[in-house]
Amino acid sequence: MFVKLIKTFILMTVFCTAAHAQVQDTIVVARDGSGKYRNIQEAIESVRAFMDYTVTIYIKKGVYKEKVVIPSWIKNVVFVGEDANNTIITYDDHANINKMGTFRTYTVKVEGNNVTFKNLTIENNAEQLGQAVALHTEGDKLAFINCRFLGNQDTIYTGAEGTRLLFADCYIEGTTDFIFGPSTALFERCTIYSKRNSYVTAASTPKDIKFGYVFKECKLTAAPEVTKVYLGRPWRPYAATIFMNCELGKHILSVGWHNWNNTENEKTVRYAEYMNTGEGASTQSRATWSKQLKKKEAAEYTTENIFKRNDDWLVTVSK
Repeated sequence: MFVKLIKTFILMTVFCTAAHAQVQDTIVVARDGSGKYRNIQEAIESVRAFMDYTVTIYIKKGVYKEKVVIPSWIKNVVFVGEDANNTIITYDDHANINKMGTFRTYTVKVEGNNVTFKNLTIENNAEQLGQAVALHTEGDKLAFINCRFLGNQDTIYTGAEGTRLLFADCYIEGTTDFIFGPSTALFERCTIYSKRNSYVTAASTPKDIKFGYVFKECKLTAAPEVTKVYLGRPWRPYAATIFMNCELGKHILSVGWHNWNNTENEKTVRYAEYMNTGEGASTQSRATWSKQLKKKEAAEYTTENIFKRNDDWLVTVSK
């Protein structure tokens, strides 16, 4: 009897140890070898599929030159950089390399749901030879907090209809259409930096989705030589983009918006502004087919309304 008890105890101990080993609360990545992995993709591959608990991948300062993919079976993961300025994920693909096209040029591609990034830089440092995406999103319920997105044309591609994204306290730079795609995305307190006379956004919001790109309390700035920038142009006819309580620099053109050389788009786009400030905020000469929201209309643009769906996802970020 005593022997059986001992055997049972040993088996239970082995089982519990194995189960605990499968649950990795925090995984450390470090280029200098001081973490469990040297590369971010290796750490991602170690995460169990479809987890019902949260795993943190902590990334120490360093430059990680790799194309990173978070596959669709990875969820509930938080990527935390040691320092936003010095924890850098970078690559240099662009659309004209072997006819790669825009959508394969990403540095980071997020296919999974419920993924958060904090204190990181995601960069595509290709020369200005064509489209070069830094961040490509396909997943739903993604949050980017205190991150930097560096690139030129097409820096951020929000690539899937019906998905919800939050960018809070981020820095985003680019040249042309550097925030583009069909997703619903809320940008709060972000700095949007234009590196060339061109366009900031190119939304392709589906007709049946009310909220596209919503910018709240953001600051639009530009390189000193940049003087002619549009807030957006419609990649698809029902593009929805709004700037609310934002500071618009003098580089923003008085007309504000562009129709992508198609007057038919003027009948369908959903471009709006509310209570913006700065030298580029004057509405006197704005495109007549854009809208200045009234207070009651602006009140609809709450985080709850923007992200409301048949689930309980609601991201709260301290203001």
